[in-house]
Amino acid sequence: MLLLSCEIGKVMELDLGITLILVISGIIVGAINTLAGGGSVVTVTMFTALGLPITIANGTNRIAVFLQNFTATITFLRKGAFNLKHGLLLSVPVIIGNIAGSLVATHINDSIFKICFGVILVIILLYLIFDSRIKIKEGHNLDIKPWHYLLFLGIGFYGGYIYIGIGYLILAITLWAMRMDIMTANAIKNFVIFVATPFSLAVFMINGQIDYLFGIPHGVGNIIGSFLASHYAAHLGKGFIKAFTLIIVLICFADLVGLISLHDIFAGMMATVCE
Repeated sequence: MLLLSCEIGKVMELDLGITLILVISGIIVGAINTLAGGGSVVTVTMFTALGLPITIANGTNRIAVFLQNFTATITFLRKGAFNLKHGLLLSVPVIIGNIAGSLVATHINDSIFKICFGVILVIILLYLIFDSRIKIKEGHNLDIKPWHYLLFLGIGFYGGYIYIGIGYLILAITLWAMRMDIMTANAIKNFVIFVATPFSLAVFMINGQIDYLFGIPHGVGNIIGSFLASHYAAHLGKGFIKAFTLIIVLICFADLVGLISLHDIFAGMMATVCE
């Protein structure tokens, strides 16, 4: 039976209580990532609080990422939320970048991560503040420029290396540079990540940096959360998605600058379970 480190010198079994926490948190994360992004901050922070090394937490997170985006993509495709050809074209450079990024992801520099993620959060905050001044293109008549592929190549590399915040990065590019409406941008975001993630997941699997006993129950929760979020996204409306995105960005930013500590929150939850 799997033993889980709660604190130095103390271990606990991964029992039903921990499994339920992984599933429930997965539901929340699946909804967050489907509607906006940043849910992987919760996942990786929780995994490290549970005792996983950052490289293992980073790799294990890819299981949930794949499952949630697969679920969302199926739903969005059925609803005709995006042009499949456009999604496939944008996925190619992301796959290439994803593989390259994953190959150098065995060692994650925490300071580099914080800088990258902080920049992404600032970009999204700027969009949320000034988006009313940006002329967007409603529908699927998207004109993909050659430089868009270079942007998505960079997105792929970042996603393969760190992943956390890639949803915001894709939203920033699709909303600002490509002028998509937020509903189409969300659908494209989920599709591109779904197509590219298996390649980075394979790299982490080959390097033995996946903990399946953590990843699978959390991934199951992600499927549920992603299904619910993608199914009701159109009914919730663009205003709700924008507000939801803003709240998640602010929470992530607060954690990044030290106003709150998601790691301490999860560590406290685990300590309570350990008692």
